[in-house]
Amino acid sequence: MNDAAHDLNRFVEAQRDIYAQALAELRAGRKRSHWMWFVFPQIAGLGSSAMACRYAIRDLDEARAYLNHPILGARLRDCAEALLAIKERSAREILGSPDDLKLCSSATLFAQVSPPGSAFHRLLERYCGGQPDRLTLERLSAGSRHDER
Repeated sequence: MNDAAHDLNRFVEAQRDIYAQALAELRAGRKRSHWMWFVFPQIAGLGSSAMACRYAIRDLDEARAYLNHPILGARLRDCAEALLAIKERSAREILGSPDDLKLCSSATLFAQVSPPGSAFHRLLERYCGGQPDRLTLERLSAGSRHDER
C-alpha cells in the first residue's frame, strides 16, 4: 500500500507545528506538552480517546509504511535516539504516566518491523524492562489471525 492508502499525512499534519518542540523536550529530558499520540503511535485498539483512535496504527503494513516514510520514519528514529541518550531516568520520569506505557506500546510495534538491535529494541531494553508490551503483541496477533481468514 502507498502512503495515501495509510493516510500517513494525518501524522505529518499533526506534527507540523509541534515536532521541533517535542524533540527539544525529549533532548531536555522531560515531556511538557501533548504530542505522544502522533509522535510515538501505538497499534489500534489500545486507546479509546479520539486522539488515540485518530493516530492509531492499524497493522504491521502501516507501521512499515510509517517507518519508511521519509519524514515520519526519520522523526520517529530521532525521538527514539533522543530518549536513549537520556541517562538514569525512567520513562515515567521523562514522559509521565500513562505516556510511559504508550512508549512501550509504540516501541513494541515498531520493533516488530525493525531489525534486531534497532532503536525500538533498545527502547524496550532501557525503558520497558526488556519486555515487549503484551497488549500490543495480542492486538498484532489478533490482526494477523483475522487477515488469514
